This record gives sequence, C-alpha cells and structure tokens, in this order.
Amino acid sequence: MDDEQDISDRGPARAAPRDSLFLLTTLSTPDGAQLGKARVRNLSATGLMADCERAVPSGIQIICELRGIGPVTGSVAWSREEKIGIAFDEPIDPQLARKPVGNGAGKANVPDYLRMHQRGATRR
Repeated sequence: MDDEQDISDRGPARAAPRDSLFLLTTLSTPDGAQLGKARVRNLSATGLMADCERAVPSGIQIICELRGIGPVTGSVAWSREEKIGIAFDEPIDPQLARKPVGNGAGKANVPDYLRMHQRGATRR
C-alpha cells in the first residue's frame, strides 16, 4: 500500500524513458524573471526533474538552459518544496546534454603529449 502512495505522490505518469544525470541549469520565466539555479536529476525527451535553489510554483511557464541543447521551454507540472518536474513544450534529444563540452573539434579528448606528436608528424 505504501508503494502505491509513493507512486501517486510523484505527479503525472511519465511517458518517456529517463536518464539519470547531474546537470546544472538556470531557470527563468518567459518574461525574463530569474528563478535561480537548479540541479537536473532526471532528463527525458519530454521533461525533467530538478532540485531548485528555492520553491517554484507548479503551473507556471518556464525556460531552462540545458548544456548541449540550449533554452528549452515548458511548464512546471509538479512542485514539492525545492523539487520540480517540468514538462517540455517540444520534445528534445536528451543525449545532446550528455555530450562532452569542449573548446575545439575533437581536441578536448586528445592528451597534450599526443597533440605535440601530431603537430610534429604534420611538419615532415
């Protein structure tokens, strides 16, 4: 019986598979009001669950900035203390948020000693 209660407390049923991860995001309203930072715990194509700096009311429209994806619009589907669930307006590709962020095309994954070797090899 307690399991049934726990499930009903989680909000609406989820339609898409979720990835557990840990991303930081900023939250704002469409008119630009800042709602603070949040830690994304679960991400799917249709929404996310996050821990927020402060309580965010359910039902409001929201914009979150996701690494590798950019600004994503949606609405707060549920809110419990500092935890929220956001339902996105349009589906996203959650795998884009998992890609490494680098400052060069492929250079971030090549160690310095190999880069030095590669530069020397191209001069010959």
